[in-house]
Parts: sequence; structure tokens; C-alpha cells
Amino acid sequence: MAKTITLIPGDGIGPEVISATVKIIDATGVNINWDKVEAGANTIETEGTPLPDYVIDSIKKNKVVLKGPITTPIGQGFRSVNVSLRKKLNLFANIRPIKSFDKVESLHKDVDLLIVRENTEDLYAGIERMIDEDRAESIKIITREASERICRYAFELAIKENRKKVTLVHKANIMKLSDGLFLESGRKIAKDYPSVEFEEMIVDAMSMKLVQFPQEYDVIVAPNLYGDILSDLSAGLIGGLGLAPGVNIGEEVAIFEPVHGSALDIANKNIANPTSAILSGVLMLKHIGEYKAATKIEEALQMALKDKESRTLDIDGKLGTKEFTEKIIEIMNR
Repeated sequence: MAKTITLIPGDGIGPEVISATVKIIDATGVNINWDKVEAGANTIETEGTPLPDYVIDSIKKNKVVLKGPITTPIGQGFRSVNVSLRKKLNLFANIRPIKSFDKVESLHKDVDLLIVRENTEDLYAGIERMIDEDRAESIKIITREASERICRYAFELAIKENRKKVTLVHKANIMKLSDGLFLESGRKIAKDYPSVEFEEMIVDAMSMKLVQFPQEYDVIVAPNLYGDILSDLSAGLIGGLGLAPGVNIGEEVAIFEPVHGSALDIANKNIANPTSAILSGVLMLKHIGEYKAATKIEEALQMALKDKESRTLDIDGKLGTKEFTEKIIEIMNR
């Protein structure tokens, strides 16, 4: 029986990298019906909103989404579609696998860690006000419920993925109430998982240690802002955002998407690296139980990235987006 999945191409290079991912997934023979809907800058003119109701309806019906990056204006314009989706659908966890590739030039080798980011509160709650014309204020929201939920999710993920250690990131030495509550929640949940090592790390020290010794970490759990920053930092250790997948997940819905932005400057030039989107597709296939297809794509992608002749231009290769896609399919069919 076919599985119906919501497909959101996104803006900029989104349609290119998502199209590549869909083509590769379809080439495995897995039975998926793609329910394509539009969101982002393109729907503002036609629908008056970057996130039409029919998009939410499709997601709630299908539960699983493959999504491209969507542009968010800086300092003005509409609010982030990603933030809106997380709030509307209670996507409380953002998961970023960070894994290095053998032959791809990067700052570190043998990196294999998971960043688990709380997704619903912290400064990203968007509670701001102007005190007067010269002073702005943002409210940092940390709750016990959300903190315990994300910490438990991190420990459950560690057990599921056979990981040995969970590292909780905080700044409780300065923000003793908000980050203190997140740390207290982590300590409480850790007691329920005695088989998993638990450690605490102040966020600035965590940043330094990730740059120096990323191989020492398994699962990192953090509040929203720190998780966002550390996710991008960690992607830089393995070659950039173009090589890191992501998923926003809740109790009922999971949205799989590349972690990079819409990159409007290189859109429609056939030079975008679809690896992040492809790996997000691999995560999606595993989520719906299609492990054979996921493994097939993952192995073909790793093989393609080992050879400079079959890489994309951004990682010292020679292929465009479409040619790279065809190369992976060719490897899968051998």
C-alpha cells in the first residue's frame, strides 16, 4: 500500500534539491504518493500568506513531510514559516545528525553525533517589545514540561541509536532561573536512564570542545537558541550545511528538511548540493520503516562523495545538481 507524504518544494534552491531527493527516492521503487503543496514567498501573492491553511491540512492528514528551505526576511516581512509550523504542529524536537564523510574535505574526521534541540520556546517564542524608542526587550521562556520532554526524547534516542552519552548544554551559571530550570529537568530525567552517561556543559565551553574534539560526543541536548547555533557550528566541522540533514518532529507529525537556507543567489543554476535534502529523505524513509531503500540511497551517496569526479562543485567536484542526482541513481542500479 502506498504511503502518502506531503511535499513542500520551498523557495530558492528548494525545488531543485527536493526534486533531486524525490527522484532518488522514487528510483528505489518505494511506493510513495507525493501530495505536493506550496508554501513560502510564492504563495504570498496568490494566497496572501506564506503558510496557507491547505498546507497545514495536508500535513495533519499525512503526518510525514519532505520540505525544502523557505526564505525568511531579516528584520521585517512575514514570520518564519518554520517557526510557525513548529508552533502549529507542536514539533517539539529538532534533530540534526552530524556525520563526517571519509573523502570529503572537512575540519574533522570520524564525527558522528546527534544534536537534539528543543523547538518550541526559549527566545524563539518571539515575545518581544519596545520599552521605548531606544530599548528593545525579548523574553526567554523555559518551562519544566518542555525541558523534561526534550531531555527524555534525547535519552530515548540515545538508547534507540545505541549511543553511550547525553551531554546537556546550558548557561545556568548566568541565567540561573531559566537555564537553571532546563538543567534541573535534565538531571531529573537522567536518573531514569542509568545505562546512559550524562554530562553537563556550559554553552561557551561546549562550542570550544566541539571545535576541538567533536568525536567525544554522542547526543547533545540543548534549549532552542543554543541548539540552533551548535547545529550550524557542528555542520561546519564536517564540510558545511550542505552535508547535514534535519527533522522537526512532534508526537504526531515529522517534517524532514535540509538544514541550509534557500540560497536565492544560486537558485536555478544547477549548482546546488542536494546532499542535505537527500540525507533528510533517508531519515524520512527510516521513519516510515523503509530501511532497505534508505540504506540503498545512503550507501550510493557515500560512494559518490568518495570520488571527486562524482561530487558537486561546492565540495571540490565537477557535477551539477541534476548530474549528481543521476550519478547516485546510477550507483544504486549497479
